Amino acid sequence: MSDESPATLRRIAEEGARLAGRVLAERFHGERTIEYKGGIDLVTDADRAAEAAVLGFIRQHYPHHSVLAEESGASQGSGIRWIVDPLDGTTNYAHQVPHFCVSVGVEGPDGLLAGAIYDPMLEELFSAARGEGATLNGRALKVSGCTEFSRALLCTGFPYDVHHKPEGPLGMLRRFIVRAQGMRRTGSAALDLAYVAAGRFDGYFEFGLKPWDEAAGALLVAEAGGVMVRIDGEPYRVGYGDVLACAPGLAPQFIAESKGFLADIGWSPRAFQP
Repeated sequence: MSDESPATLRRIAEEGARLAGRVLAERFHGERTIEYKGGIDLVTDADRAAEAAVLGFIRQHYPHHSVLAEESGASQGSGIRWIVDPLDGTTNYAHQVPHFCVSVGVEGPDGLLAGAIYDPMLEELFSAARGEGATLNGRALKVSGCTEFSRALLCTGFPYDVHHKPEGPLGMLRRFIVRAQGMRRTGSAALDLAYVAAGRFDGYFEFGLKPWDEAAGALLVAEAGGVMVRIDGEPYRVGYGDVLACAPGLAPQFIAESKGFLADIGWSPRAFQP
């Protein structure tokens, strides 16, 4: 396929995400094989089957594009890169908690071009194309109008190394949980970002994300009118996995509080290493 417009890339991302989502849904109530990639970082046979489905679909249309996928890693290709998490929320899935998704982002030389996040259990398809807005099942998305922490529903997550490096995640949690109306931890970073884009959550922060966790969701937030930055308020770029996303009315306070805390603990950015 020669058409590499954001709109076409979005359509392929949507279709690929739906295809992988069907694989996950069909296997959800069945027996599964679970392996551990680290102390608590797990992978199931469904991850691999869903990834094979979505990558096969993408390569049918764009065989020369490069790919970065959670389970199979990186492959080289043209200047356009597909960033794929076939199952974001694997721990939920392994425990039969029905909150997980497929995330497909598309990045060009000058930034994100398109993205899709599909929740097969709720049949919710979030997608965006650069300059064309974000949608949920075809309806336009807009971030919330929240301007006060006391009215804000925030969400966060914890990286797999939180047992060894708890200072950042737990420190930020303590700082904001006492100020917000509520705090949630859902187990799917991609859906957290999609929910910020949809106005369901007013703000989100997390340390230690990988590109496949964040890429599609980052574009969704931006195209829905939200603020998506590195956790210290610097411009967002795929691969710096400490991030903050929120409604624009919360951004000045949220970023200032975050920067103050990060300075206290001596935080410094870490780029993703494949």
